[in-house]
Amino acid sequence: MDLGLGIDTGGTYTDTALVDLSNGKVLAKAKALTTRNDLSIGIAESIRNMGEVPLKDIRLVSLSSTLATNSVVEGKGCRVALIIAGEEYKESVPVEHVVQIQGGHTIRGAPNCPVDLEAAKVFISGIADQVDAIAVSTFFSVRNPEHENALKEMITSNWDLPVVCGHELSTQLGFYERTLTAVLNAKLIPIMAELIQSVRKVLTDFQIAAPLMIVKGDGSLMGEKLAKERPVETILSGPAASLIGARNLTGEDEAVVVDVGGTTTDIGILRAGMPRLDPEGAIIGGWRTRVRAADISTSGIGGDSRVVVVNGQIVLGTLRVMPLCIASSKYPRLLEHLNKVRNVKLTPQATHIALENVIQADEFFIFSRMAKGYELSDNEKALIELIMTEPRTLHEVSEVTGIHPYSYNVRKLEELGIITRIGFTPTDALHASGEYVEYDAEASIIAAEYRANLCGMRPEEFCASVKEAAIQKITREIIYRLIYEDCGKMSHCDVCTEFIQKFITQRSGIDFSADLRLHKKIIGIGAPIAAYLPSVAKRLNTELLIPMNSDVGNAVGAITGSIMESVEVLIKPKPGLGVMEDPPCTMHSIDEMREFETITEAVRYAKSWGESRVRRNAVLAGAESIEVVVNTERVMGQMGKSWGEGLLLEVHVKVTAVGKPKMVFEEERETDEFD
Repeated sequence: MDLGLGIDTGGTYTDTALVDLSNGKVLAKAKALTTRNDLSIGIAESIRNMGEVPLKDIRLVSLSSTLATNSVVEGKGCRVALIIAGEEYKESVPVEHVVQIQGGHTIRGAPNCPVDLEAAKVFISGIADQVDAIAVSTFFSVRNPEHENALKEMITSNWDLPVVCGHELSTQLGFYERTLTAVLNAKLIPIMAELIQSVRKVLTDFQIAAPLMIVKGDGSLMGEKLAKERPVETILSGPAASLIGARNLTGEDEAVVVDVGGTTTDIGILRAGMPRLDPEGAIIGGWRTRVRAADISTSGIGGDSRVVVVNGQIVLGTLRVMPLCIASSKYPRLLEHLNKVRNVKLTPQATHIALENVIQADEFFIFSRMAKGYELSDNEKALIELIMTEPRTLHEVSEVTGIHPYSYNVRKLEELGIITRIGFTPTDALHASGEYVEYDAEASIIAAEYRANLCGMRPEEFCASVKEAAIQKITREIIYRLIYEDCGKMSHCDVCTEFIQKFITQRSGIDFSADLRLHKKIIGIGAPIAAYLPSVAKRLNTELLIPMNSDVGNAVGAITGSIMESVEVLIKPKPGLGVMEDPPCTMHSIDEMREFETITEAVRYAKSWGESRVRRNAVLAGAESIEVVVNTERVMGQMGKSWGEGLLLEVHVKVTAVGKPKMVFEEERETDEFD
């Protein structure tokens, strides 16, 4: 039997799924808490949690991970220098050193001037020992890559540094976005290399000798060698895997997929069995990239979202905290400390205090790790000493230190990863009500009673209100996602906002009520979805599908995906000759710009070149049983009634190769440059 091991390292949990590759059946599954400082620890724990399974029969391993996404958001990565040519670069870009030199091309691929290789050489000579990688971006390189190729050849001939060119990652116009994509890719190279190395160590420890695939942002797979070269393509890997998992667990080709995780809720759309892609490229951490990725709407609502009571009102925040039920299982003395909170009264909060700065009496803090380069103040040292081995509330800390709880800047310490907050979450509400019990419910029950009292509610009312807040948020995000799908805008007038709010809360106004109907089924992915999504689907008047093994849907998606590589070629008639039946033209590809006597000749060449290129890329990505599909689109225009309608503007040739992952492990012989 050929088995596949799917692994998903989410923001909160690491999931594993053992799948029979012949029929897609899930044979075993498990979860473990994600260990963000070292993902391999959580991966190993999740594999162990599957129990006695035939690991020796595993022929393929596939990983989806939030690592690339989180690294971009958090500004992590290696030191990168950027060389740009042909355009003044005024935008912000996360690099240590940047130089602008002469070069670049026009929109038709003609050189503006020769590329100044000498200036680039002088620049790198001065900073080579201060950087780990070089990003190269020249103006209109997607129309003619010769200057980027020349710079790359010069650099690799003189220095042992990896070089990333903008045209290698995207064929779309957009100099800034393409440049940023190249920079981010360069920054992520050592991070991805380290991840793959640590995962390989885990697989070796479990005696699993199998190819390792990485899920890309569009849901397809690539081999570890290619992932080391193009790590930026793994941005949004996790959400994309949930879409593939939803498709393979249900067989549905058209659906809205809602993945409720511990940290976020991700909403994506399946069209014709494939994730709908963001046509402009993924936006991560405020950066617009040219990364081909699923069009995912992410909201800060998850099972571990922080629940805050402010002046008797329940607020569901976006901050992720450790649920009390999990913390109590991990720290046995937490219950003792939590019982002391029953008599603590919350001080009414001033309305101007930001939600993230509000401190709840039943929230605890525990030391996580020290942050490099950060010097603790005396007050912070005193705090860390008291929470080094067991969690405490700030009120407890205050009793010992004599320092007012609000004197500690806990948000800063949280952002640096020095401390972890423990607090009441939707997961705790489900534990307290008995709807979902995976950990120690006693802590959740105590906190629910305390908070219910603050709100003037019974505990069951309080838990139901927390659940309702989550349901409303998820419903609202689905509506916004589909509105955006229809009109491409997310702005709302007061009337629309009021209409949507009436619908979500199911409350009638004085003269009207609101009703909506979703024309797609909802597929739920994630462990706690049964608590939320039935109500969401009912309000949207649609069918809900919760497939078997939906709790590890991402891991299933990781191991059941396919390898897909594509290239696009642009062919443009010579200026003024688009009215001819078969005009002379220019072909633009990632390899070259080439002239042809006719469109027919150019298309024939583009198809042949494209098929050869995608087959090669698919093999490099680890594929076998490769099938190639070619799509050709002619873009026509009008010059007015007297001229007719036969103006050819351009021809697009897209060649795509799809294959199954190869299940023969060939250990790399060369030493990775970042080892």
